[in-house]
Amino acid sequence: MNNTLEQINALREELHQHNYYYYVLDRPIISDFDFDLKLKKLQALEDLHPEYFDENSPTQRVGGQITKNFETVTHQNRMYSLDNSYSKEDLLEWEKRNIKLLGTDKITYTCELKFDGASINLTYKNNQLERAVTRGDGFQGDNVTQNIKTIKSIPLKLKNSTDYSFEIRGEIILPIDGFNKMNLERIEAGEDPFMNPRNTASGSLKLQDSTEVAKRPLDCLLYQIIGDNLPYKTHFDNLQFAKKMGFKIPDSVKVAENLTEVFQFIDEWDQKRLTLPYETDGVVVKINSIDQQEELGYTAKSPRWAIAYKYKTEQVATRLLSVDYQVGRTGAITPVANLEPVPLGGTIVKRASLHNADQIEKLDLHLNDEVYVEKGGEIIPKIVGVNELSRNNEAQRVQYITHCPECQTALVRTEGDAKHFCPNEYGCPPQITGRIIHFISRKAMNIDGLGAETVELLFKNKLIYDFADLYDLKVAQLIPLERMAEKSAQNIADGLIKSKEIPFEKVLFAIGIRFVGETVSKKLAKHFKSMDYMMSASYDALITVDEIGDRIAQSIVEFSNNIANQQLINRLKSYGLQFEIKEDTSNKTSEKLKNLVFVVSGVFEKVSREELKQSIEQNGGKVGSSISSKTNYVVAGENMGPSKRTKAEDLKIPIISENDFFEMIQE
Repeated sequence: MNNTLEQINALREELHQHNYYYYVLDRPIISDFDFDLKLKKLQALEDLHPEYFDENSPTQRVGGQITKNFETVTHQNRMYSLDNSYSKEDLLEWEKRNIKLLGTDKITYTCELKFDGASINLTYKNNQLERAVTRGDGFQGDNVTQNIKTIKSIPLKLKNSTDYSFEIRGEIILPIDGFNKMNLERIEAGEDPFMNPRNTASGSLKLQDSTEVAKRPLDCLLYQIIGDNLPYKTHFDNLQFAKKMGFKIPDSVKVAENLTEVFQFIDEWDQKRLTLPYETDGVVVKINSIDQQEELGYTAKSPRWAIAYKYKTEQVATRLLSVDYQVGRTGAITPVANLEPVPLGGTIVKRASLHNADQIEKLDLHLNDEVYVEKGGEIIPKIVGVNELSRNNEAQRVQYITHCPECQTALVRTEGDAKHFCPNEYGCPPQITGRIIHFISRKAMNIDGLGAETVELLFKNKLIYDFADLYDLKVAQLIPLERMAEKSAQNIADGLIKSKEIPFEKVLFAIGIRFVGETVSKKLAKHFKSMDYMMSASYDALITVDEIGDRIAQSIVEFSNNIANQQLINRLKSYGLQFEIKEDTSNKTSEKLKNLVFVVSGVFEKVSREELKQSIEQNGGKVGSSISSKTNYVVAGENMGPSKRTKAEDLKIPIISENDFFEMIQE
């Protein structure tokens, strides 16, 4: 190595270290002036010797790259959202469910403050930052690597050398002082101030010029390492490992031996959080054991092993002007309050959900009432109370509607349902367009070129009445429509052709059978293999499917017996949509475990729990989520929960070891 390259590398290492001391530890050991001198010296050497360019050099933090279109990247590991809780009773219920699933009450937790920012997923390989991707919709996000490199608390090169490739997740935040300073500068320049730190942090990540991002005092707090073979067996120890590598892990993270200690953490930070330099709106409680996390797994939306406790939200008073009624794709009626505009939680609130008729009655709402509004889950505003003392004696009570606001059909409300419904399923416009919009959505048929506005336009022009009509559309019919160019029309036609390759489980979800969501669609597709088999299944056959209960089974039977639905499915079949699973035999080893249901519990020596589940499925078996009368075998490893063992013994279900299982598939 020549002297110039040695000098460049030495300066890079030194500046990386100073960034760590300043932005992560908050303990600078040289002045800003000295740091700038060293950075300028490095920049001059790199300019003279472009052959020694390093994309993760400290000089790259100042920005300078322009990104006109951010690349969409599919997450290797999905970024789930968290379930929210608003009371300690919610947390007790959450623990109760997990004790039942794990079969043990020996659970420890980590408590972390929930910072209000923009989620980011960072990938590191060979000790270097390789890629930074926003959360997006959880399945895919935007590649914002160049902008992320400008955030000085994110290490471009790891402090301690490791050959461990991994992803680490965190929150990009804008400290309150930095946010206020930015707004003062904007006001002085005659520009509108930013609304709140969270939205400003999120928006900063999508600025095209990374030089502008570098000017914003963004920070990053990390909260989870993702990988197949994590270095430690607990979440807390993995965070401490990340801290040693140079990541900024909040000092507030704490291990709690039980929920009593979790409650103490929540109470302690209820007031202390107001003194923090960042915005925080709650506490995230996670099960500390990685093995227990893996055993609990995920629901369709959230990890079962983590939950967010949300502190009481900001409340404001405003006036109720009127009530509108919205009709959903299932016919459910949702009342919405129109309010005098009022600032709340960084946004201007004009509307709030009223949920259902019972809520309106409970609040005893009158028009022109002074009402108290909160943000439910920090997202959707809701009315939580009324100032009856300020009510005018002549104020008119809010009367819940009796007929659909769209088609005038009399509303129905079945026993046990909180909402009223419009029963005019095939004649009510919002229900018709709502089903089509659901059908084309990204998680369903994912049809390029088609959106909600286009669906409304097609329906308005009498070109479609159901989602099967989409496949009859011709480019020549689309071009004359408002805001429709030839290229746009061709994109829709191409998107419809491509959608015929979408697998059966997504087609089933797209059809929109009531209560059949994304996860249930996968279960049904995997079990019945085809739409014909599922639609011919009896109620009794349906409830034998893992996680399919009475309500879902009854809904499927009603859908299947409806002649209009049968005709709709037959039309879609004629257009070439996928209504059966294409068996992937390349991954299948045998049918030795056909029709057998296994539950996997504990920690294993030879393979991971996920590998064991894959072996079951590759040999024709099914993996159950909990022990029931449908379970044929329990494969037990170390630390199997005692209550699970007891339940298996009570039901006389054979409990086999890891070795027993492999002997079974090798016979």
